[in-house]
Amino acid sequence: MQAIAVLPPGMEDQGAKELLTLGAKSVRLRQRSVAFEADTACFYRIHLKARLPFRLLREVARFSCDDPESLYIGIQKAFDWRHWLPPSTSFRVDVSGSSKHLNHSHFTALQVKNALVDLQRDIWGKRSVIDLEQPHLCLHVHLNSQGAVLSLDGSAESLHKRGYRPAMGVAPLKENLAAGLIEMTGWDADMPLVDPLCGSGTLLIEAVSSALRMAPGLNRPFLLMNWIDFDENLWMKEKQLAKSLQCLGRDLPLIIGCEHDPLIAKQAQENICSAGLERLIQIKNLHFRDLLLTPQRGLIVCNPPYGKRIGLPEELKSLYSELGEFLKSRASGWQFWLLSGNRDLSPFLRMKSSRKIPVSNGGIDCRWMQYLIR
Repeated sequence: MQAIAVLPPGMEDQGAKELLTLGAKSVRLRQRSVAFEADTACFYRIHLKARLPFRLLREVARFSCDDPESLYIGIQKAFDWRHWLPPSTSFRVDVSGSSKHLNHSHFTALQVKNALVDLQRDIWGKRSVIDLEQPHLCLHVHLNSQGAVLSLDGSAESLHKRGYRPAMGVAPLKENLAAGLIEMTGWDADMPLVDPLCGSGTLLIEAVSSALRMAPGLNRPFLLMNWIDFDENLWMKEKQLAKSLQCLGRDLPLIIGCEHDPLIAKQAQENICSAGLERLIQIKNLHFRDLLLTPQRGLIVCNPPYGKRIGLPEELKSLYSELGEFLKSRASGWQFWLLSGNRDLSPFLRMKSSRKIPVSNGGIDCRWMQYLIR
């Protein structure tokens, strides 16, 4: 099957590597996504084990359309709706992209919905229910200058939601982006890992989950299980294989998160417990300047405030300056990665970065910056 993995902007290379590792073929980089081919077993495996995608879409049709009428007709002829969409099956329509005469996603989704329910009435005399939260089938239509691409979404909600994070800070880092950032650092789980401004603990949770080979999709529901060609035996085989590859009993070096705010520290601890990682991750309710690092050199990661959603400019300048002093005085020989969403603040570290990788965090243009601490 032809498929698309929708990814955080800047994570296309990492997403392609992950897909290749999981058995995908003909992997092609696109903007904010990766196209690939997969057999059914591989497609199931990617749903269970991939850490980076927001969504995984199975392409089922392409057709030309340049206005509402041709979209309406094209949708009705695009797919075997008699088998896939009887009136007992609820559905939802998501739309991305646009074309000259189809430039409003809500109107486009409504036109697709109308085409399908009108077809259902012609065939059966009744229609499906539209369910935005938990549909049986989620249809995705992508528009471009050539026409439309119709796909089935394997999940009702974004795959970045792992289910372990009921407690979130003011500006939470999405789980899939955190997983990709950790992957970029090259952390191999043989060295200590510290987050001096850990917030809700997402960077640490994703790092440890990956080190233990925890499959993020093992315990979540997927819409692909409603598809008429769903192979339950193959699904269970892939699920058991993913479960068998986990190494939950593995011991790791010291993993520490610091959070000065007691309420946020408590939220981080709740998230870690929800993820089942309380044995491996320590949350310390203290200011990072009071943290004593181990003699063994390791990796420090950090997503500090940018001043876009939280933090006042003068306070943040002082925070970055203090963080730089802490690193230079306590972490000589360590490696440091900072997610910077404000180019005016990182100079207050008074450190020279060795790498700057462009990424996007919730629409904010950021740089994932590497520092080798002397």
